[in-house]
Amino acid sequence: MASNIRWSPFQNPNSLAISSNLTLISFKKINVLQARCISDVKADTDHTSFITGTLSLREENEVHLLRLSAGGTELICEGLFSHPEEIWNLSSCPFDQRVFSTVFSAGESFGAAVWQIPELYGQLNSPQLERIASLDGHVGKLNCVLWWPSGRNDKLISIDQENIFLWSLDCSRQAAQVQSKESAGMLHYLSGGAWDPHDVNAVAATCESSVQFWDLRAMKKTNSIECGHVRNVDYDTRKKHILVTAEDESGIHIWDLRMPKVPLKELRGHSHWAWAVACNPEYDGLILVLSLALSLIPHKHTHTPSSSILVTNDHLLSKNVKHHRVQRWKVSKLF
Repeated sequence: MASNIRWSPFQNPNSLAISSNLTLISFKKINVLQARCISDVKADTDHTSFITGTLSLREENEVHLLRLSAGGTELICEGLFSHPEEIWNLSSCPFDQRVFSTVFSAGESFGAAVWQIPELYGQLNSPQLERIASLDGHVGKLNCVLWWPSGRNDKLISIDQENIFLWSLDCSRQAAQVQSKESAGMLHYLSGGAWDPHDVNAVAATCESSVQFWDLRAMKKTNSIECGHVRNVDYDTRKKHILVTAEDESGIHIWDLRMPKVPLKELRGHSHWAWAVACNPEYDGLILVLSLALSLIPHKHTHTPSSSILVTNDHLLSKNVKHHRVQRWKVSKLF
């Protein structure tokens, strides 16, 4: 099941016009692995890069570093790294292209950690990820780790079903400490969230039938939006106070957080429940939606130039990459 979508960082002017449902197929396929999550590498200003993690019960799990070719027609796997557990969530550090976080599980036990890709990974036969810090202390299912998307910040947010944690991260000392922690309250089960790119002290957390807004300075809820079963949220990076929600039965809503009682707009055109939503970081009014039917619908409100996206739809990752450090992949385009 697809669960995650990402816009490209737009470093490549020749990147594909909206391409989705990416299937990675090796020329000499030996084995395949499923991937649930993918993240654009925002800190890589020279390439259009993505990082993805596998979700396998029987095989050894891996993290793959992918880069779009200069012509925009191929994905090149430039790094493959062993990961100890099944990867359920992955996020790239916005200011260091070698640093990322994962949420992982072993059976019913969940954990989270911050990792660093070795600097000489292209020259090593079996490069190992370096664990910078573990984000311990969660009870129950851990949903996600959030980085502030707008630049350098030494804070992290992790969200489990019942609590929001604010962490202070020191990469040089390889340490992370809990700065504050707060419960979502009785009968509220958190499923994810998004960090406001315009306000480092504001985060939106998704519940079953609402979106909670938190002030990280006091670690208190400040407001909420009551809506259907919310699957995913994303802030508009170009406009303040604008939030987009993906909901099971109601589809996609755009909200002005200064007037949270009713949505600003509803985006129609979905015959199935919406699972994920992503606002384009460069072009105003362009929103990408992933539905239960595994279809991607880009919503345009203004004219936008071509761009590329990646979506995890049980991605096929070749195990043969272990024997070929640089492996080329074909990109399938459905639109």
